[in-house]
Amino acid sequence: MAKRQLLLLSSSQLHGYEFLEFASRDITDFLSKNKVSTVLFVPFAIKDHNAYLKKVEKPLNQWGFKVEGIHNQENPVDAVEKAEAIFIGGGNTFRLLKALYDTKLVTAIRTRVLEEGVPYMGASAGTNVATRSINTTNDMPIVYPPSFEALKLVPFNINPHYIDAEPNSKHKGETREDRIRQYLEEKDSCTVLGLREGALLHVEGYNAVLKGFTGAKLFVRDQEPVEMKIGEDVSYLFKDCA
Repeated sequence: MAKRQLLLLSSSQLHGYEFLEFASRDITDFLSKNKVSTVLFVPFAIKDHNAYLKKVEKPLNQWGFKVEGIHNQENPVDAVEKAEAIFIGGGNTFRLLKALYDTKLVTAIRTRVLEEGVPYMGASAGTNVATRSINTTNDMPIVYPPSFEALKLVPFNINPHYIDAEPNSKHKGETREDRIRQYLEEKDSCTVLGLREGALLHVEGYNAVLKGFTGAKLFVRDQEPVEMKIGEDVSYLFKDCA
């Protein structure tokens, strides 16, 4: 089996930065290290595929990479099988996963990434679908995919855009932590890594390190959440969640 290579961003944008700019060094290093010249972009989480493609092209072209939209390819599965790298962008996770199933890309992407080592980048919804399931997404179920099971490129779940509760807030609704704890009450749940805005997870094989500007919070069933700092090695998640 080839080495798994993933770059999973909590979001595409961080306050004070242009689109993808906060992760520019990590993205360019990730793609350059793998000798990638052209990235296959999957825009299915947003309705206007062409507009989304142009938005992604701007920074990646500036950094020296070409971008091809999978929606412009005659056969999406063939496009994945020929891709040098795959990038799935954010938007609505339910819409995205349904499209991946409809186009028969779930198995195709999983095979290329896990068995052939093709680099995979995800942002927001693209990070959600890289995990075991989309049960911990923040999105509304505007469409219904045939399953909540996702690409399973990692054996745990991620909650992108993780937000800590404001202690002085007058809002009395459920916090993000409350909702993740509710998920963990289910018998088929798995560990959840809450990635704050500006954080990302870099995976090589069974090694995983937190990068970016902010940290994360780890949620494990029947345990108190644990703070994770940038630069922290979380490779043990592959063993604990297998």
